[in-house]
Amino acid sequence: MSTPQGITLEGKIIAQVGGTGLLGRELVAAIGRAGATLVVGTRDPANFEADRDYARRAGVEVSVEKLIVSDEASVLAFRDAVIAAHGRVDGLVYNTVSRPMKGEKPHAEEWRDSMETNATGCYLTLNAFAETMGRQETGGSIVGISSMMGMVGPNPHNYTGTAMSAMPDYFFHKAGMINMSRFYASYFGLKKVRCNTVSPGGIYNPQNPQADAFLERYGKMTMLGRMANPDEINGAVIFLLSDASSYITGVNLPVDGGYTAK
Repeated sequence: MSTPQGITLEGKIIAQVGGTGLLGRELVAAIGRAGATLVVGTRDPANFEADRDYARRAGVEVSVEKLIVSDEASVLAFRDAVIAAHGRVDGLVYNTVSRPMKGEKPHAEEWRDSMETNATGCYLTLNAFAETMGRQETGGSIVGISSMMGMVGPNPHNYTGTAMSAMPDYFFHKAGMINMSRFYASYFGLKKVRCNTVSPGGIYNPQNPQADAFLERYGKMTMLGRMANPDEINGAVIFLLSDASSYITGVNLPVDGGYTAK
């Protein structure tokens, strides 16, 4: 019986959908530092240079491919580009999200726009990669970046006295991602494909500070008394991509400072 001496992605080919923003760029750097060869799919590769530079400062080189997740042909082309370059794909991280809604009562068109990326795009991407991994002798691991907001309802008290509000599409899609992952975990489990989600809590963004009242109230809702730093999600994702989690599938792992357990 072997005991893991350290969690590593050395030698693994990982595709990441969405490599920008607070979580995306941190995941790119961390997955690369863990030893993986990383291919990022993004809507506009020309706008990825700042994020590529961020990864390089962390000692990580990353390949970038154009990807529009709501377009099935684009999803399949991205998958095929990964396979053509590397011969296989060992892991997928689905991190992209669209936030077109501006309030609690959005227009129907905003809802439809949100569905394209957050529901249809998630389905198309997970389906394409799960099928490919299922044909590989080694299978693979899929990790979706959901949210604790897919596990609980909004707490209006957190937003009182601020210009902030919860958006209904986000709760709908993040909950859907969790159960979609369970579907693929079940459907492809015998083909050695594992599928899990990570559900972060609130992430502190120093470039876009939340209202003091919100931060104070939110902190009190957690067991650790604060929001997460952007890099505190990395460990959970790398663990689920790695062989250290080889008997874990169909799981939603909250990384929320104890918010949903309190």
